[in-house]
Amino acid sequence: MEVNMIFMVVAGPFHTFLKYIESTQVIQTFQDQANHTEQGGITIFVPTDSAFSSLKNPSSLSNLTQRQLKSLFLFHALPHYYSLAEFKNLSKLNPISTFGGNQYALNFTDISGTVYMNSGWTNTKITSSVHSTDPVAVYQIEKVLLPEAIFGLAPPRSPAPAPFSDVDTVSNSAPKSSHSSSCRIIGWYTFAYLVLAISGGLVLFL
Repeated sequence: MEVNMIFMVVAGPFHTFLKYIESTQVIQTFQDQANHTEQGGITIFVPTDSAFSSLKNPSSLSNLTQRQLKSLFLFHALPHYYSLAEFKNLSKLNPISTFGGNQYALNFTDISGTVYMNSGWTNTKITSSVHSTDPVAVYQIEKVLLPEAIFGLAPPRSPAPAPFSDVDTVSNSAPKSSHSSSCRIIGWYTFAYLVLAISGGLVLFL
């Protein structure tokens, strides 16, 4: 029995994803993989329409060549069927190559049954299962997966601010205390000198 990939995707809020995989002919690759069960099946991560509209730079996809677009959408699928329960063990094998090839790999993390994935530029998670029957799994995700192979290395994250400690308070306040003491000592000697000078002047005057 043949699997109809269009029927699976068109039922949800995935019209933008469907438009791209049709225009790049990626859907044919997915369809062939799904219908040849001896190849291990297929797992597809489908971003919602809102995921595309919420891209920080909406023109980032329109500026890509047709070849780059094809690689980007091949990047949204694994050449094997995985149920949600299998991602826990799969995460131990990171990075996992996608249909895009070895340069287009994803890292997975399973936290209490929620599956997270990282593409370098994108951190997202599976929000629901659209279809999951061997040989085809289709999972909804909340962001478009952007590969470093196309967009370059992702910028490093800003380091977290250093935690406030009592040691810092003591070290910062210590010089101030020392400075205040020095000022008091200098002020005392100045006052004594003035008293002596005035006293001496009175003696001479008398």
